[in-house]
Amino acid sequence: MKIDFDVDIDMADRDQFLKLINHIPASIKNNNEYTKHNTGVYLQNIPTLPLEGFSAIDHKQAEQEGWFKVDVLNNSVYTGINNEAHLNKLLETEPMWELLEHEEVVEQLFHINNHFDIVSKHKPKTVEQLAMILAMIRPGKRHLVGKSWKDIEKVVWSKTTDDTYFFKKSHAIAYALTIIVQLNLICESSSK
Repeated sequence: MKIDFDVDIDMADRDQFLKLINHIPASIKNNNEYTKHNTGVYLQNIPTLPLEGFSAIDHKQAEQEGWFKVDVLNNSVYTGINNEAHLNKLLETEPMWELLEHEEVVEQLFHINNHFDIVSKHKPKTVEQLAMILAMIRPGKRHLVGKSWKDIEKVVWSKTTDDTYFFKKSHAIAYALTIIVQLNLICESSSK
């Protein structure tokens, strides 16, 4: 039974966190060979390969069987955040959107660092527009690059008709907010 379950947890130090919890690393099967998944772990007692210590079931097959993989991701942006109040301040501050017109700034940013061409073409001015940029850098929505915001808004969050990878709105908004935090950290550090 397939359950649509997709949880990503971003943190400053993935390895420190994983030392604190019982988990089994997920696996990827490619050409009948299993390798450890870069970020996925199971909090359930999924069967493991005894010598390797990671799942004996490919992550896609495991999802079909009802296992719940959680992706635990390192996110270096957290290293610049002092505490929860600081994070809230960074999230609540309107960023200097014009910074996204500078390639050297975009190159420092989470997920869009290699996509200055798309960012500079669309010049986002809101969190939602930035989220749509994040969606358009995925193969399933790449065809929207260059269209008007009005045309993009109509279809960017709809599921693709094939299995082409695309970003869900919830992920894109969360990642856009991470970029806002980074932009505000850049401004904060340059004013010191």
